[in-house]
Amino acid sequence: QVQLVESGGGLVQAGDSLRLACAASGVTFSRYTMGWFRQAPGKERESVAYILWSGSSTNYADSVKGRFTISRDNAKNTVYLQMNSLKPEDTAVYYCAADARRMSTRDYWAVYAYDSWGQGTQVTVSS
Repeated sequence: QVQLVESGGGLVQAGDSLRLACAASGVTFSRYTMGWFRQAPGKERESVAYILWSGSSTNYADSVKGRFTISRDNAKNTVYLQMNSLKPEDTAVYYCAADARRMSTRDYWAVYAYDSWGQGTQVTVSS
């Protein structure tokens, strides 16, 4: 399994930006599809975005499309989530996830598609 450590969370005001980072270790990072998920209190964990192992495809939840950007730097074994125009409803614990299996692109939206998870980083957006 890959070890994942998120960073970059914090408390910001609506309209501000944050960049989350997730550093991976212990594996060949370029073989892994990476996803960002979030979980708000009392809600299920939901997919935010993912990027394929090749970097050739990125996908976003409708709620963040146009505001968030996922990217990866394989030389640094790191995946990023740039979050702009943050809203109070973006408040959640954000998790990165990794998996090396090849599956249908629709499967990567699901929690079950990833076998490695970070510990999470809190993002709080005040109104």
